[in-house]
Amino acid sequence: MSLPHAILTALVEKPSSGLELTRRFDRSIGYFWSATHQQIYRELGKLEAEGYIRALVADQPTRGQKKRYEVLSEGRAELARWTAAPQDPKPMRDTMLLRLRAAAVVGTEGIEADLRRHLDLHTRQLAEYEAIQERDFPPGKDAPQDRLQHLVLRAGIDLETFWTRWLTHALEELGRLPAGGGAN
Repeated sequence: MSLPHAILTALVEKPSSGLELTRRFDRSIGYFWSATHQQIYRELGKLEAEGYIRALVADQPTRGQKKRYEVLSEGRAELARWTAAPQDPKPMRDTMLLRLRAAAVVGTEGIEADLRRHLDLHTRQLAEYEAIQERDFPPGKDAPQDRLQHLVLRAGIDLETFWTRWLTHALEELGRLPAGGGAN
């Protein structure tokens, strides 16, 4: 049920149209909670039907005008309830780890190239997060909202740092295996 809460969070931060929300998801929230444009629009309809959000009335309605949404008090209360509720961490599911486990019994052919590709992807993502940190969180920007948003970004930086280090180690280990490594 996190997508509705991601949308409520975004709308509390800034009332937006569906198109503006999808762009914001593409630029920020989507880094840690992705959603398609269709999912966002569908969820906006549900949130409006539940009384959590409403479309703002335009000063001069025109045909084809984008609806802008704002969060109602019921939506803010739901977001606060959800934020305060305990939740267990999700078990990790990673295809690359499963593929390495399979390589131990069927051989490593093809896996090195994909490990290198993953390393490149994680290296680029880490660079992007670090650029966002430099741009959006200069020293001294420490209002409570900024600090919490920076904390989320730090999680992304730390995860990408982990993956780049782990993938580098995995490639080194793979290089030390005998040809076809791992197959019984």
